[in-house]
Amino acid sequence: MAAAVGGADLPETSQVPLALVTPDELVDVIGNALRACVAAGTIPVTIEQLPASPVVERPKNPEHGDYATNVAMQLAKPAKTNPRALAQALADELTGTAGIASVEIAGPGFLNIRIEASAQGVLARDVVEAGDTYGRSDTLAGQRFNVEFISANPTGPLHLGHTRWAAVGDAIASVLDSAGADVDREFYINDRGVQMDLFGASIKAAANGEPIPENGYQGGYIADLATQVLAADPAITSLPNHEQTVAFREAGYQLQLRQQQKTLNSFHTYFDSWFSERSLHADGGVDRALEKLRGQGHVYELDGAVWLRTTDFGDDKDRVLVKANGDLTYFASDCAYYVNKRDRGFTTCLYLLGADHHGYVNRLKAVAACAGDDPAITIEVLIGQLVKTMRDGKEVKLSKRAGEIVTLTDLVDEVGVDAARYTLIRYPADSPLTLDLGLLVKRSNDNPVYYVQYAHARITSVLRNAAELGIEWVDGGIDFDPALLATDREGELLRAIGDFPRVVASAAELREPHRVARYLEDLATAYHRFYDTCRVLPRGDEQLEALHISRLWLCAATRQTLANGLTMLGVSAPERM
Repeated sequence: MAAAVGGADLPETSQVPLALVTPDELVDVIGNALRACVAAGTIPVTIEQLPASPVVERPKNPEHGDYATNVAMQLAKPAKTNPRALAQALADELTGTAGIASVEIAGPGFLNIRIEASAQGVLARDVVEAGDTYGRSDTLAGQRFNVEFISANPTGPLHLGHTRWAAVGDAIASVLDSAGADVDREFYINDRGVQMDLFGASIKAAANGEPIPENGYQGGYIADLATQVLAADPAITSLPNHEQTVAFREAGYQLQLRQQQKTLNSFHTYFDSWFSERSLHADGGVDRALEKLRGQGHVYELDGAVWLRTTDFGDDKDRVLVKANGDLTYFASDCAYYVNKRDRGFTTCLYLLGADHHGYVNRLKAVAACAGDDPAITIEVLIGQLVKTMRDGKEVKLSKRAGEIVTLTDLVDEVGVDAARYTLIRYPADSPLTLDLGLLVKRSNDNPVYYVQYAHARITSVLRNAAELGIEWVDGGIDFDPALLATDREGELLRAIGDFPRVVASAAELREPHRVARYLEDLATAYHRFYDTCRVLPRGDEQLEALHISRLWLCAATRQTLANGLTMLGVSAPERM
């Protein structure tokens, strides 16, 4: 069944050849040609010596062709012959293949391939028909990911470090999902330990007009929480001292957690699971994990304490699980949490941690090994670097209620959700980041998020104008003719659209969603070049022709690709700007 655009069913166009434009499609074609050459003896290697996936790239110089491959040079050594001779054999086999216009040999054995306009142009129809599924693949099908990110203490507002992972972690989960993986976004609530007791004591002190305890929590938000707790339970201050601290801790915990959830929802970051550290202790999860580790032979006792021998697997020292006084350590919770994830069936546990957690990498991998797993497969740890906010060349602090920290809410209030998310995602998370607040609020092409969103809005305006002119480009009597999309700018735009699935798959495989953002900027550039060169709509009394219709399909395909990419990043695709 054809997809629908603007409420209309797309026409059945099965007579149009399948698209042959993306590198992945050419990989299959070249692979079939290589096997045919081996069978014919023109490439003297065995089937086993052929590359599983020949490299297909876009040449830096578009004059060299639409795509290029160096596979003949790869095979020269096992074939014991000149790579140009192998390239010639492959070129002969590829010549005449449906959709391929020409194959040329260059340099020591490169093959430059040009695609026929009709085979290239049909991608526009395919993308529009695919709709919001375009860019998805089954690259990671069968894999289950637990993506844990942010994992803040419920003792204060989410700060700028959390904000980076709120955007990047969510985008990583999105590209993994788009690559076919089963993904669970998880927030680990650190709701146990000394910090929770200090939190309760701080709120109690504020409620009673007393000084905040040493090492307690500062900032106006503590007084706000105290006011809310008192309003809900005026009698709380009449409780005995310890009971009062516990009551303020629990009430403040619930208020702060709800505030964090509300803040993240407003930032377009939604979690499938909110996992409480306390639950590991309440339901026996810690005990079960320790028994599993003990059963693997890596637990021992020394000086009255219980230890995990993590040095067997690359950690710099063994770790205490249970102190000599019987208290469980934070590390015991870390172990139990990992075991719990694996018990829930996740094949890969992905931890996204802050810049001050480098020491956790080997530690967590050692836990996986001690649990009997292969840490190279079941666990990944990504470390995000620090973020600074600048205005007019000077670092600024935005916080109004949280002391010296910059909060997620402060940043969003300053620049908006879209600008904040996009900018945080478009850089590798393992590099320090400086946000230029002045740039992020600019409505100009210097602002990357505006540049991409404007391209989407511009295309929507073109399609809207077409509708106002009465042009029914989907099914209006003039068929879409992919062969008409034959100019250099149209070819450049089609090839850019065709790159999208591979970019998404690569972003998922490498856990680098910034690749999607940078791709969208390149796609926007390709569209603007096309629009500035190729007239889409008829002017004045000009007759509507098939070329106009085909270019409208190309516009719609570009818009769909931009929208799909922005949606992966949790950024809106506006229709007007």
